[in-house]
Amino acid sequence: MWLRASCSLELGVSAPTPLLFMLRPRSGWHQWVAREEYLISPSVTAVEFTDPFGNLCQRLVAPVGDFSVHTTADIEAAEASDTAPGARLSEVQDLPEATLPFLLPSRYCESDLFTELAYQLGDGHALGYDQCAAIVQYIRDTTRYAPGSGQDIITAVDVNERSEAVCRDMAHLGIALCRALSIPARMVVGYLATLVPMDLHAWFEAYVGGRWYTFDPTQSNLNGGRVAIAYGRDAADVAIYTQFGAAVELKSMNVGVVQLLDPPS
Repeated sequence: MWLRASCSLELGVSAPTPLLFMLRPRSGWHQWVAREEYLISPSVTAVEFTDPFGNLCQRLVAPVGDFSVHTTADIEAAEASDTAPGARLSEVQDLPEATLPFLLPSRYCESDLFTELAYQLGDGHALGYDQCAAIVQYIRDTTRYAPGSGQDIITAVDVNERSEAVCRDMAHLGIALCRALSIPARMVVGYLATLVPMDLHAWFEAYVGGRWYTFDPTQSNLNGGRVAIAYGRDAADVAIYTQFGAAVELKSMNVGVVQLLDPPS
């Protein structure tokens, strides 16, 4: 399916402030970016680089006053994410080196504290994809998806003690439990065409059967076009913008995804 995804940020800046943005999706095996628009107002010099996780990042210094960023991209995406029940666990010694950082505990995913629970959840399931699916079901059974309720980022341990959470936090718990079973897991931030209410969305991917697969505890299925913007170990790696200092106020953020009837010309 063809999607037009957009994100607009309106900021108030009280002193010149370095900013780091992560708003450009990249083409890959699961998505193709056909057209992009990236507008900054007022116009300032921006430098783009690729971070260690392959994300496209833009750095600039925002001047005093109102500052806005608007991005739009036309993207071909799958109508649903792949599933692979029965896909086997990849032994650690056989994993690609690029997946190894996603085995370790991170700031918001304390996988070393979840070993007992993870093995309880995985018991009786085939090693690999089926264990990840059992983890997702556990999160759905114990945590209510409550969009808009989580302003502060909390860790997986905190999420596991609460009865409701936002997508980011539910992904953190899934990541921590997968890593506790020696399954590489990473956070993804992007767009989901069927998300209600519309916003930027977070889910996680786990590496089993020789590739990454999508898991989303907030949704009853994996239907709907997904567009990944950023990948990382947890939310600390995938912020859509980072300010250095306290002189920036987010006045508004608007996110939209519409399905295009025809490919962009």
